[in-house]
Amino acid sequence: MHVSATKDTCAVASLCVYGVPEVFDQDEDGSVEVIDATPPDELHQAVRRAARGCPTRSIHISDATG
Repeated sequence: MHVSATKDTCAVASLCVYGVPEVFDQDEDGSVEVIDATPPDELHQAVRRAARGCPTRSIHISDATG
């Protein structure tokens, strides 16, 4: 899994930060920052939940294929 985010569309709802603080944080303006773009397997479900819950769909997930 690879996680990215679009700061320009972030609504600063902070749901991702509260849900998965191991992966998401906020910059000085409150916009989303991805602090672990390749989270461990045990966080994948939580990251997917955070992406689905993002009100502006600013979190993006791509699956690594081998």
